[in-house]
Amino acid sequence: MPIAITDPRTGEVVRTYPEFTAAQIEEKLAAAAMAFPSYRLTSFDQRADWLRNAADLLDQRNDEIARLMSLEMGKTVAAARAEATKSAQGMRFYAENAAAFLADEPIDPASVGASKAYGRYLPLGVVLAIMPWNFPLWQAVRFAAPALMAGNVGLLKHASNVPGSALFLEQLFADAGFPQATFQTLLIGSGAVAGIIADGRVAAATLTGSEGAGVSVGRAAGESLKKVVLELGGSDAFIVMPSADISKSARIAVTARVQNNGQSCIAAKRFIIHEDIYDEWLAQFRAGFAALTLGDPAADGTDVGPLSTEAGRDEVAAQVRNAIAHGAVVEFGGNVPDRRGWWFEPTILTNITREMDMYHEEVFGPVAQVFRVADIDQAIEIANDTRFGLGSNAWTTDAQEQDRFIRDLVAGQTFINGMVTSFPGLPFGGVKNSGHGRELARAGIREFCNLKAVWIG
Repeated sequence: MPIAITDPRTGEVVRTYPEFTAAQIEEKLAAAAMAFPSYRLTSFDQRADWLRNAADLLDQRNDEIARLMSLEMGKTVAAARAEATKSAQGMRFYAENAAAFLADEPIDPASVGASKAYGRYLPLGVVLAIMPWNFPLWQAVRFAAPALMAGNVGLLKHASNVPGSALFLEQLFADAGFPQATFQTLLIGSGAVAGIIADGRVAAATLTGSEGAGVSVGRAAGESLKKVVLELGGSDAFIVMPSADISKSARIAVTARVQNNGQSCIAAKRFIIHEDIYDEWLAQFRAGFAALTLGDPAADGTDVGPLSTEAGRDEVAAQVRNAIAHGAVVEFGGNVPDRRGWWFEPTILTNITREMDMYHEEVFGPVAQVFRVADIDQAIEIANDTRFGLGSNAWTTDAQEQDRFIRDLVAGQTFINGMVTSFPGLPFGGVKNSGHGRELARAGIREFCNLKAVWIG
């Protein structure tokens, strides 16, 4: 895939970047390895000062990066501004909390025959991050902020259609005062990743992306015995029970499905509605879709923009055609608009069955699958009938039902009476084919640390 900015509204290439040569990759690796020994000895206070500087600069450059992200991958400028603001908040969260998260953990000395014992978290070294295009800034920051605060140095291999965002972040950290080569962007294709992971100067890797990319990176890390965190796809369930606030759940469901033009791993994709409220809920959900504005992501008032790539748009269209051919009912949308660029209408499908491709796959676009169920047991059965296990949403005011959903939904996250989202203070990640390991919160900063046992006689 060429490293280029391509406007998804029109399909036109705006700018191309030359892919790094082997010599340039070696230069970056050598610089990262040289930066780590001294950077790891900097204090938490010093790192926090640099990270706060980066957050302040990001706030000042919010509109610049928002418009760049919108141009690169088609998200609305309003959503991109919110992403930049959230990224600055994430930086400040780790600047404030990293020292406490990585404080020495006391161990009862008598239990281990010592005069003193504790666990200490130490940085691993150079960490390679392979990041996706759908949240060009936030995905990279939620790796970079904890990694840098822990004393690691970072190499970012961003998706090939968002090189501008990747270079922006590298410059932001440099301008904030971080030492040279502490955080570098690699303009490379996916073919170069395995070789970098295998390099002895790289200590670990993290990937947010597709199942296929996860398999590839996981295999490369395993062959080199390197630590790896994988955050992969999702097909999140959004369950609504009779006790729920029907209007609120239907309104939030619209946002949960079409956020980021439907291109979010934690977007709700399968809406599982109890039969007692099904008709009323679906009518309100359909009305919410009808009120959406599909248009220029740079324009005020646009709710849904184009999909990021032509291939991505074509895959969504093929999934919808397959479902219709197998009996799905189109409640709203379902078409590729006749216009330049990579557009797909917000779509609602019912009568979904296991014979359809989308029942088993992640649909990475603004397409909602709606199911009717008789009870909580059937709701949980359908919710778990997927190879994914990233997030889950359940709407009910019944305490016993809430406990059932928390206990029995197989996912890394369950949100009750709200839509799944990421917060700096909440651990983020999945199970099953949605990956392993955690980002964010206390767990995220510890993923790329060596927990060293210390015993003093």
